[in-house]
Amino acid sequence: MKHLITKVDSGTIADELGVKQGWKLVSVNGQLIRDVIDYELFTNEERITVCFETDSGDLEEFIVEKEVWEPLGLNFESGLMSPVRQCTNHCVFCFIDQMPRGHRNTLYFKDDDWRLSLIMGNYVTLTNVSDTEFRRIIDRRVSPLYISVHATDGAIRKTMMRSKNADKIFERLTMLHENGLKFHAQIVLCPELNGGEVLKKSLSDLWSLSPSAQSVAVVPVGLTKHREGLYPLKPMTAEDARYAIALVDRFTEENDAKGFAFCSDEMYLRAGMPLPDYEYYGAFDQIENGVGLFRLFESGVEYALEEREPLKEHITMDSVCGVAISGYMSELFKKLEPYNITINVHAIRNDFFGESVTVSGLVTAGDIIKQQLGQLTGSALIMTSSMLREMDNIFLDGMRLPELSETMGRPIYPMPSDDGEAFIEKLFEICERLIKE
Repeated sequence: MKHLITKVDSGTIADELGVKQGWKLVSVNGQLIRDVIDYELFTNEERITVCFETDSGDLEEFIVEKEVWEPLGLNFESGLMSPVRQCTNHCVFCFIDQMPRGHRNTLYFKDDDWRLSLIMGNYVTLTNVSDTEFRRIIDRRVSPLYISVHATDGAIRKTMMRSKNADKIFERLTMLHENGLKFHAQIVLCPELNGGEVLKKSLSDLWSLSPSAQSVAVVPVGLTKHREGLYPLKPMTAEDARYAIALVDRFTEENDAKGFAFCSDEMYLRAGMPLPDYEYYGAFDQIENGVGLFRLFESGVEYALEEREPLKEHITMDSVCGVAISGYMSELFKKLEPYNITINVHAIRNDFFGESVTVSGLVTAGDIIKQQLGQLTGSALIMTSSMLREMDNIFLDGMRLPELSETMGRPIYPMPSDDGEAFIEKLFEICERLIKE
């Protein structure tokens, strides 16, 4: 497999060799390169032989001596050097299947690519990985992976994911363990399918594979109002959430497994229970699942404020967030008052997806307008950047940030939601700018 080179970074090894845009990478050390995993592995040596096909079709081979870590400076058509692998499951709880129709195509794309799991921490199911490809994962020493387990009981998992390969999961996790590869696990909890004794078994099975099994997050199933024709799942109640938390806590105590299994922040909020303290979360390995996200953010805010002086003038602004976390955000923002900053928190009911969806990252611009137009009193509006598409300014309902800002009649600032120190730095920059204006 040849890979088209779209750019050669200036001053790099490839540039000095005379490699040009439009050439193709043929092989490294005689090995054909399937994707970025192979490329990074085979170029991570002090002495390599690299073969290219020029734009005229000739082959050029170079022997390169370099530092092990030193990159060649090549850029390809895609970061993976191959297409992203799509999900082949039909999970009964799939959130994308619960999206309203008629929005941008990217909202309906389901990736399930183990390479993105390694590179970006995406959770994958491994159901679209053949035995040969799984052997490649082991041979390439891919670790850690982030794996959507849901249930270690093969029959239950097959029912939940509706994939013929779903029941292989514990066998494959065991193989990762036997080969010394690490992984983090995720369980989307649908109480009537994988709760109770099934959840106990899953936690026990995963614990038996530690330390390869690094951690497991238990997160509540998210159900929208757009479930016509889908599997009849019941919404998770406060009682369900409290039961799950108690089960995880009991498992941890009985197995002396502190720092292994966690329920997400959303589970505690649904249960109406206080979030655990900062120390409970250890290394915050499951932050992408919202496990300990608020406590980590809170700690960063408090730390950053220790180095700050009050503003010279008082600034009032507004903030919008999901219903679930609004109380915690209001209490946290009270700590800004001594610094001459007042932030009024507005909880946004999710009419777009349904009121059972209460997280901030799924708040839409349309709901903000319907519920807060004419109600804001501050000189600016702040919101979590997770409401927007990554590296873009578009909300889930298709509205862009400048349009929302114009409609609301004030500047709107997307803010970091996982880094309290970065939040405070940006907040004070905004306030200083508003004072000068």
